[in-house]
Amino acid sequence: MAKVALYNIEGAKTGDMEVSDAIFCADVNKTVLHTVVTNYLANQRQGTQSTKTRTEVRGGGIKPWRQKGTGRARQGSIRAPQWTGGGVALGPKPRSYRYNINKKVKRIALKSALSVKYADYKVFVIDDLSLEEIKTSKIAALLKGLEVNTKALIVTAEADENVYKSARNIKGVTPTHVGTLNTYDILNHDAFIVAKNAVEKIEEVLA
Repeated sequence: MAKVALYNIEGAKTGDMEVSDAIFCADVNKTVLHTVVTNYLANQRQGTQSTKTRTEVRGGGIKPWRQKGTGRARQGSIRAPQWTGGGVALGPKPRSYRYNINKKVKRIALKSALSVKYADYKVFVIDDLSLEEIKTSKIAALLKGLEVNTKALIVTAEADENVYKSARNIKGVTPTHVGTLNTYDILNHDAFIVAKNAVEKIEEVLA
C-alpha cells in the first residue's frame, strides 16, 4: 500500500500512514476531471443576468419619421436594437445553468484528484486535527510546520466549528469536511491537509 507522512498538530512528522492504492494511486482520468470541474463551476452560476428586449425598454411608441421621402433609412422605433438606449437583441435572460452528472463519474474524479495530490507530494495527514478553542495561531503554526505557504485545503472528518473558524480567515486556506469535499476544491488548492480519521472516512466512502 502507498504511504504518506503523518504529522501532529504542530506540523512535526511523527511517522507514516498507509493509504489505499485504489484511491491515492489511481489512474488519473483528465477527461473526467475536466467534466466534473466544468459541471461544478456551471452549478455555481447564479444565472441572474438579464437584459431588456425592445418590447421592455421604455419609450419608442411613435415612428421616428415617415417611411418614405426623407432620404434616411426607414425606422419603426427609437427603441430598436440599433438605437442608443434601445433594446438588446438576443441578450441573456435569467436561467439555470445546472445539470447533473453520474455519481460514478464524480467518484472517479475524486480518486483522480486525490491521486494527483499524492503524486505531487502535497498530501499532509494530521494525526489529530482538533482544537479545544477557536485559535487561528494554531492553524498558522501547523501551516508553518508543514512549510505550506500556498493555497491549502484543510479537511476534517465531520464539521468542526473550532477548526473552521480558526482557519477561515487565513488567506488562501479553505476549511471543509468530508461531507462537502469535491474535486474542484482539491485541484484548486496546492496542499491537501487532512485529518487521519478523515482519510479513513474518505477510503470508506470511495472504496
